[in-house]
This record gives sequence, C-alpha cells and structure tokens, in this order.
Amino acid sequence: MEEKKTEKILDDINFPADLKKTPLEKLPELCKEVRNFLIESVSQSGGHFGSNLGVVELTVALHYIFDTPKDILIWDVGHQAYPHKILTGRKEKLHTIRKKGGLAPFPKKTESEYDACSVGHTSTSISCACGMAIANKNKKNAPQIVAVIGDGALAGGMAFEALNHAGDIKADILVVLNDNKMSIAPNVGGLEKYLTRLISSQSFVRFRNKGRKILGRIPVIQRFARRAEKQAKGMLVPSTLFEQLGFEYYGPIDGHDVKTLVEVLENLKKIKGPRFLHVVTKKGKGYAQAEKDELSLHATAPFDLATGKKNGTSAKKITFSDVFSDWICEKARKDERLRAITPAMGDGSGLAEFRKKFPERFFDVGIAEQHAVTFSAGLALQGMRPVVAIYSSFLQRAYDQIIHDIALENLDVLFAIDRAGIVGPDGATHNGSFDLSFLRAVPNLVIMTPSCENECFAMLSAGYKHNGPAVVRYPRGGGSGKYNQEKYNNLEIGKAKIIRAGKNVAILSFGMLLENCKKATQELDATLVDMRFVKPLDEEMLKNLSQTHKYFVTIEDNVIAGGAGSAVNEFLVKENLKVSIKNLGLPDKFLEHGTREELLKEIGLDEEGILESVKSFIS
Repeated sequence: MEEKKTEKILDDINFPADLKKTPLEKLPELCKEVRNFLIESVSQSGGHFGSNLGVVELTVALHYIFDTPKDILIWDVGHQAYPHKILTGRKEKLHTIRKKGGLAPFPKKTESEYDACSVGHTSTSISCACGMAIANKNKKNAPQIVAVIGDGALAGGMAFEALNHAGDIKADILVVLNDNKMSIAPNVGGLEKYLTRLISSQSFVRFRNKGRKILGRIPVIQRFARRAEKQAKGMLVPSTLFEQLGFEYYGPIDGHDVKTLVEVLENLKKIKGPRFLHVVTKKGKGYAQAEKDELSLHATAPFDLATGKKNGTSAKKITFSDVFSDWICEKARKDERLRAITPAMGDGSGLAEFRKKFPERFFDVGIAEQHAVTFSAGLALQGMRPVVAIYSSFLQRAYDQIIHDIALENLDVLFAIDRAGIVGPDGATHNGSFDLSFLRAVPNLVIMTPSCENECFAMLSAGYKHNGPAVVRYPRGGGSGKYNQEKYNNLEIGKAKIIRAGKNVAILSFGMLLENCKKATQELDATLVDMRFVKPLDEEMLKNLSQTHKYFVTIEDNVIAGGAGSAVNEFLVKENLKVSIKNLGLPDKFLEHGTREELLKEIGLDEEGILESVKSFIS
C-alpha cells in the first residue's frame, strides 16, 4: 500500500493572501516548514543562507499583518529576502536563484510586485522608506511602509542620515532592526556595544512592557507613564539613541517567537509616525552548522545537508584574494608602517590571515566605505602605509573621498580592489563594471590591471612602493591557476608587455581577458599586448605599434564608456596617430545574474566572441 504524503501548510501558501487564512496557532509550524524548504533548496542551488534562516519568523509575521503589496516592505541589502520570495509567488522557482534566467539574488522590482524596489547594497532602506512615506503623505488610505535593516547595515552612515531626517520630519514609517550581531562578518564598533547593552537590560524591558500592558488603554495615564518612563530610563539603561532621533523605540523582542511578533506588529500598525522595532534573531537559525559557522555559511555554494560541507571543494583553486593575502602578510613582515583597512570585507578580501598575524594593524571599520577611505588618508598623513581592501562595487560609495581626501593630497594609499569586472551570480548590483571609468578620471592615481596571479603580486608590490595613490583591480576567483610564488618587485610603472608579436592587428588587453584573446591572436597572426596599466598608459609602445599596425583592438572587463579603451582612443587623437581602433568591453546596460562564463559569452567576450569581433572589424 502506497504511503500517504503528509500535507504541509506551506503547500497551500503561494501568496500572502493565502498566509492570512492560516490560524495564528499554526504559524510556528509554518515557520518550520519555510525554514526546511529554504535549507533543502539552498543546499542544492547555493545562495545566501544564514541571514535568510534568521528572518523566517519575522517575514511570516510581516506578511501576516501587513497588506502587501499595497503595504510596502523594503529589505535592506536584500540578501535575507528568500523567505519573502517563498511567500510571494516564487516558491517553485527558488531553486533557480542566482542562475541565468532564474530568480534574482536580491529583491528586484521587475521580478515581482511584492518587491517595492531593487536593492543589493547596504544601508539604503530607511532613506527609501522615508521618501516613499513623504510621497504618500496626503493620500487616502496611504500604504504602511516598513524597512527591515540588519544591525550591520544600521552602522552605515547613510542609515543614520536617514534616521536623523525621518525622525525630524515625522515620517510615517516602521523601521525593523533585525539584530543578529552579524552582517557578512561580526559587527564592530560602538553601535554593536550599545545594542548589546539594550538587549541585556532586562529590567528596562520588564518595566516598559508591564507598564504599557497595564496602562496602555488609558490615554491620560499613558501620557503620564511615558514621561515617567523617560525619566526612569536614565537609571535603567543608557539614553535610547533612537528616541533621541525622533523615533518611538519598541523592544528588544525575540525574533523567533512568531506569535509575539504578530501581536507587536498588529499594535505598531495602528500607530503613526516614526517607529523603531528592535528584533533579536539568530543568524543561521534552525541549521546547526550555520548557527556554529555564521561566516562561511553567510553565502554558500551547494552543500551536503548532513555535514554542511560545500560540494566539489576538495581541490581549492588559488584565487586573487589568496594572492593578496600572501602579498600583504609578506609585506607587513618587512614594513612596520603597513596598515590594512576594510569595510566589513575582511575575510572575503583575503585579510583573515593578516588579522591573525597582525591584529593591531588590522582595521575593519564596518559597513562604512567612505570612512574607510578617509581613515586611510589620516593614517597616510601621519606616515603609515595604508592598504584598503575593498570590492569594486562598494568602492563606488566612496568616490568623493577618493578624489578629495586621497588623490588631491597625493597620499601613499594602495587600493586592492577585489571583485572587479563581471562577478556573476550576484548580478548587476555586485558587478564591478565601472571602476576603471570612474577612477581613470581622477588625477594622481596609478591604475593597474593584472592578467594573472603573478602579475597581481608584482603590481601590489609596485603600487605599495609608488609615491602616491595606486590601484590594483582584479576579479573574483582565480585566473590561470599558474601562481608559482614568483614574487618580483621591480615592475616598472606604466610599462606594457608584448605577449606575442604579429602583424597588421594589435590586440591590447587590459586585465583578466588576456587568455580569451589568444585564439584570435593566433588565427589572425595578430600582436597581443598585456597593457597592464590603464593609467599611465605605455604611450611609447602605442606609438611604436601604430607605425607597424593598421588596426588596434582594446579588450577590458569594464564598461566601454570611459574605460581603458577610451584612454587609448584619447591618446591616438591627441597624437594624431592614424590607426583604426575598436573597443571591446562591457556593454552600456546592466548585466543580469549568471556565471561569469555565461555572461562573457552573452556579450561576446569569450574566445569565440572576441575572434568574431576582430574578424568583423578588420574585414
């Protein structure tokens, strides 16, 4: 006899309207099912993991109480929005997340009406919520607007700017703080300590909750109680920061008690003005390995459910982050002035080993890219040699500081820019598509693009030795895999390297696409040049090549507009050199998520695509 399949609550829930039919007492069971569904799906497809497990109850409660999509939920960063996707019509597609043609890795406005805005970077939710609230201020039946932000993202300067403004203008928003002590890495700084004090002050929590429960229905006494509470606060806990900014603060409450969350959110829904709900959760909740190892299971490749070990990781490929780690540890042993700075990207950027060996010289400033850059300026002004390790797409957030605080002063700061070019599964918000364009315009910067691991090591050394600011930008993952610890320190600034001498056509490669140029080079008997430097260009070599070649083709893993190829164009015009030139690079559009290989093929920057483009150009 065939065993009857056990029916699950989640089977009948595809949208929030279905969720609202679920009896309150069944919500804890539903949360277990959502969590199990999430674990099963991500173990097979990979993706963001720990942060999603931590917000299951909160997500269920928010959709249970608020009338989405009329009411608006904004997820800061959005890497914790998988349960939100499960409950908003995308359950059956969750296994496609981060894959080409599948679900986006973050909320995406064009994917679902339940995604109020497209996001991917941190600390933006409160600003967006504030703007939406003002836009809807005088509307009849205006939507409720909720911003969910993590404690790591809350430490970002933009979040505090928004809190300050929202409190001042009395914006009708609810900010939910998902406090799990983690962003991508353990949180740092005064805010983390402040939140810990709030959580640990149980006497204050009991005082507040009991008073509100007893007196909450009597308006006159409620006002008296609120005044008394504010006076007592100084004796029980430090003055509440959020209330000083104009928010009514509620909490902290257990973020895994779904019934309490529903009750609290139901009450807060009836209150107007700026409200702040402090919810305490556990990152990785419900999966033992993720609870123990919050860092490595923040985002993961497919893994074995029983052990938590990632599939196919027996032979680890050397990455550019590994090369950076090797270089900075070696350099630090020789130079006491070296200081490493990162905005919450320590492990991802390859600074884990440095942090162990040189803890006093390592500074994780939290999710605060602007501060990271100007902090490094202060170090340099006092004789230190700062190295800023940062992802390309996050460096965008500190552009003014690069110009005003580093380049203008011509300070000795080295930027190690990871995740440059096409990143892949994380999509448009994380691709490092623009760094060459926005950095090339800045005076005093030296900009280097390594084509392999050995070149990367050499360029880091050259940039560190250089008097003035320098940039080494490299992609996620590995390159040729031929890293042999060839640590030469005499790379001459501004000198390109001819890989193969040919005729008629010169292919000028900037960075990691050099290998993809070799097929075209051989079939067309072309010259192949590893340009190495975007700024300064090897002008002497370009002049010489222009005398013997009819065509130039530039290749880069950056947008064509304003990039390395544009630098060559400008030089040819300035010198009146008669060469036909074609620029290949990233197109003038945001690329969707997919593997790096899939995307390179799509835009014609794989071996075959480059060959066809060069053939078409010269014919």
